[in-house]
Amino acid sequence: MVLPHQTPYVTPHILHKHYAQSHDNEQFSTLIGRDLEYFSQAGFDMDRIQIKRNAPVAQLYEDAIRNEGAIISSSGALINFSGKKTGRSPKDKRIVYEETSKDNIWWGPVNIKMDEHTFEINRERAIDYLNTRDNVYVFDGYAGWDPKYRIKVRVVCARAYHALFMHNMLIRPTEEQLTNFGEPDFIIYNAGQFPANRFTQGMSSTTSVEINFKRMEMVILGTEYAGEMKKGVFSVMHYLQPVKFGQLSLHSSANVGIEKGDVTLFFGLSGTGKTTLSADPNRLLIGDDEHVWSDTGVFNIEGGCYAKCINLSAEKEPDIYNAIKFGSILENVVYNPLTRVPDYDDVSITENTRCAYPIEFIPNAQIPCIVDRQPSNIIMLTCDAFGVLPPVSRLTPEQASYHFLAGYTSKTPGTEDGVLEPIPTFSTCYSAPFIVLHPGRYAEMLAERMSKHKVNCWLINTGWTGGKFGTGKRCSLKYTRRIVDAVHSGELAKAEFENFNTFNLSIPTSIDGVPRELLNPSLAWPDKEAFQKEIKKLAGMFQKAFALYENDVEEKIRLAGPQI
Repeated sequence: MVLPHQTPYVTPHILHKHYAQSHDNEQFSTLIGRDLEYFSQAGFDMDRIQIKRNAPVAQLYEDAIRNEGAIISSSGALINFSGKKTGRSPKDKRIVYEETSKDNIWWGPVNIKMDEHTFEINRERAIDYLNTRDNVYVFDGYAGWDPKYRIKVRVVCARAYHALFMHNMLIRPTEEQLTNFGEPDFIIYNAGQFPANRFTQGMSSTTSVEINFKRMEMVILGTEYAGEMKKGVFSVMHYLQPVKFGQLSLHSSANVGIEKGDVTLFFGLSGTGKTTLSADPNRLLIGDDEHVWSDTGVFNIEGGCYAKCINLSAEKEPDIYNAIKFGSILENVVYNPLTRVPDYDDVSITENTRCAYPIEFIPNAQIPCIVDRQPSNIIMLTCDAFGVLPPVSRLTPEQASYHFLAGYTSKTPGTEDGVLEPIPTFSTCYSAPFIVLHPGRYAEMLAERMSKHKVNCWLINTGWTGGKFGTGKRCSLKYTRRIVDAVHSGELAKAEFENFNTFNLSIPTSIDGVPRELLNPSLAWPDKEAFQKEIKKLAGMFQKAFALYENDVEEKIRLAGPQI
């Protein structure tokens, strides 16, 4: 019989509130004993701080809940918040100007110079801050699924949320790999809770995100947005893969056919359908965002996915919706305080709500995320709100280089009072914020690989048809999926094509299951005069945007763009 004041079926040590913590301390201090010298030399006060290296997910949950105000959602994901910054801070990104990399970097508004002395000041400021924390988290993992080209990454941070985020986004090592990890190739010092000193030379604000290619280190101050770490790793891979390894790094998704084993790369900016279209029941997902096209095939850089959650539903994105479970992180997502059910339609914190989860949470993921086969097709996605680009076009190698460099999509009007026209966006190589080398280098490598392996390239418009935004309508996802299926089956490559004037694109005259008038915008628009006006307007925008690169590319690529 159990008396009212007794607690049944509980072992005595669990009743002690410090039992788990004392065990954790013991475990993690011995785990990194052989690395004590490394952290001491880096400036860490090993007598004061408690370093937790590659802590288990459950423990990171406990620490985030105990120390950071995180909560567990109804589906088991950890909901946490990034504070004031809910997105990247591109104006505060810096690259250190030093002799080993200065001749390779594409200097300008994307890659702003920082001197080495200022980097040292900020690095010391970050480590000084981390030395004041009771817990410092270290995560050691890999970037790149191909052992020939991967790098070892070490993340040092003060928030359990950041450690869990990078646990999900990097490739997680086995116990044996962790034991033999050795010296990292790249280190991130994330002291994002602590501001940069804006009076330090070269600082424009209290936020600083900086990379030093000589030291192979990244320092983060003044922003707790976890995506800065993810994109920092990509920036380093975007530099190292072409410069050190001679391989092509790409901001793209990729999948592989279950039957034929054919690989497709998808390029596209936000809102173009890249994530949606690369999720295909007949194909395995290699990855959703960052890849390397190597001499032997295609591999994912990451070990996880960082999906947008705005308006997420089980009907629209079942794979992403079902991946939000124990081990995942929901970032800046509003939830019902009683039920802990996330409200994906609530954008009161930010429209940039996100979820980070290991790629194994996707049921049709290709694990390991590498395919030793060259791509068969490249799909460049655009959302044209002017309504003049065809739903699908076949690109020549020169046109592929042109559109890769242009990186066009458009934002729809309605976000601000008085904005009545679509806003064009040109993001070179479909990755302007993360470009490190001159865009021409990536475009040249892409053209060489396409030519060598005879890869088909398609420009697919998921935007408007029959009129621009406001008068036309968005191209149905049903038709876009049918077009993508025709690409994969080989049906589209065998179709008959006609020329689409001004942009000089080859467009199919028929695809089973897609209306004829949809394939050619000049037929879809009832107002022919308005169509000619819009196509000339968009062509002029392309020419203006491409002027930035035209002196650095061959004439045949310049001529592959629209002609007015």
